[in-house]
Amino acid sequence: MWGRLWPLLLSFLTAAAVPGPSPRRPSRELDATPRMTIPYEELSGTRHFKGPAQNYSTLLLEEASARLLVGARGALFSLNAHDIGDGSHKEIHWEASPEMQTKCHQKGKNNQTECFNHVRFLQRLNATHLYACGTHAFQPLCAAIDAEAFTLPSSFEEGKEKCPYDPARGFTGLIIDGGLYTATRYEFRSIPDIRRSRHPHSLRTEEAPMHWLNDAEFVFSVLVRESKASAVGDDDKVYYFFTERATEEGSSNFAQSRSSHRVARVARVCKGDLGGKKILQKKWTSFLKARLVCHIPQYETLRGVCSVDVDTSARTHFYAAFTLTTQWKTLEASAICRYDLTEVQAVFAGPYMEYQDGVRRWGRYEGGVPEPRPGSCITDLLRSQGYNSSQDLPSLVLDFVKLHPLMARPVVPTRGRPLLLKRSVRYTHLTGTPVTTPAGPTYDLLFLGTADGWIHKAVVLGSGMHIIEETQVFKEPQSVENLVISPMQHSLYVGASSGVTQLPLSSCSRYRSCYDCILARDPYCGWDPSTHACLEANTAVNRTALIQDIERGNRGCESNRDTGRACRSRWPQCHHPLHGPLCRMVLTPDETSVSKRAT
Repeated sequence: MWGRLWPLLLSFLTAAAVPGPSPRRPSRELDATPRMTIPYEELSGTRHFKGPAQNYSTLLLEEASARLLVGARGALFSLNAHDIGDGSHKEIHWEASPEMQTKCHQKGKNNQTECFNHVRFLQRLNATHLYACGTHAFQPLCAAIDAEAFTLPSSFEEGKEKCPYDPARGFTGLIIDGGLYTATRYEFRSIPDIRRSRHPHSLRTEEAPMHWLNDAEFVFSVLVRESKASAVGDDDKVYYFFTERATEEGSSNFAQSRSSHRVARVARVCKGDLGGKKILQKKWTSFLKARLVCHIPQYETLRGVCSVDVDTSARTHFYAAFTLTTQWKTLEASAICRYDLTEVQAVFAGPYMEYQDGVRRWGRYEGGVPEPRPGSCITDLLRSQGYNSSQDLPSLVLDFVKLHPLMARPVVPTRGRPLLLKRSVRYTHLTGTPVTTPAGPTYDLLFLGTADGWIHKAVVLGSGMHIIEETQVFKEPQSVENLVISPMQHSLYVGASSGVTQLPLSSCSRYRSCYDCILARDPYCGWDPSTHACLEANTAVNRTALIQDIERGNRGCESNRDTGRACRSRWPQCHHPLHGPLCRMVLTPDETSVSKRAT
């Protein structure tokens, strides 16, 4: 039934988005069809690793040493990033003791899935050591691991302030200048929080008189060094992405008030935050959060986020994967939206929300805003006024921060609309990298992991996305839990329950004709007219001679004798009886067969 209703539903959801005068593409054009499908049996150039553990969900790539570090259930592994399956790996067994597993089970937890040591955090601590944290049968522990010897230390650190108890809970963490910044649900009570530890000034969010976080599930965090080349002496910031219960929904334009309604958020804290001296002591003074919308109603559950160009804050942007809210239990679909950091910054510099006791609802705050602006970082201007740290801020400012953590304006996607809507797909993770083509333009290339073990490789083109290919990574369906790109190894590492798979970022040799190569629109691939082959652009001897047409995918082969078929200025479209022109013909070199695939 949903197959027949999907075009109508998609049109309705798109039309119901936040209105605006700008023209919109037909909604069905947002549902891109992968140009090539690569089943598991046809994988080439892949490497696999599977040790004696399960749930290989934590990945850390160290490009300089060419090592891929993996955290799993009851174990850590150090793999050769060039070939993860070459057998040269190192291994650490880190299991919860039988006594700990018994206690965990006695507390009502599952002794088949939960009462183990799931390694949830693995980062570089310093030049000699790694830092890892595990759930340890609902009694989290952390350890500083000698990176060279790759062995556990003789003593461990308490992990309850750094790691979730529950292995199924969302978690994100970073080590920044020696401090540990984590966001998850802490303790046995599963309290959502954003915390900083292993730092002279440990901080957390405020709980009274209102919770700054409401039933939050965290997805991603990233450091943006906004102090770099800042004309005002700004501070570096950490951004957190999560889904939480929307307490302000009674005043929302998107839906009627529902206490259980969940929305996507982005929050921000300043790296230099020291907390308040008396008010907000040991609490963030710079915490602000805003709603993250994809401008398609019901796409509210945030599944994955990745950042691009974080080294230059003026160009930093994010890609986020959303799925439908839980009320759409019989329909599976995903949306991809892009957000510019400049838009996020503008929202955090805008008006606040306030809980109005008289009407018992949230509304836009219309009163005066104290100075210095609440939630802002310490800048050169504030230092010149005597505010050298957050502990120097006036009580009036800190009281305002306690009561106004939420911004009034939502963060809207670039160009006000999604890049992609994909039906019958639930994206679970994504990662991206900018790719500069031989002709000069740079394109963002995204890899999107699905809940059933496929990878969609897509290039961002203006206000939309072109899915270059879809690849079945695992023989048995399983969720993609993590994705890491290595430009140096030209590899994508995929973490899942059964193991880790290493895929090449491109397989240009699959395209046998000029038209196949050009139509792929893969920034990594170009047609070489001298060798009559589709080559990897980054390794080609004469890169500038390669033929590419990333924007349109139909120019450059007109005078080439290796077109693989008669030259056509336009490719004819297939017409699906239900979905309309959603796919294109793919002609074989001898033009004797046509394959169609509608999604």
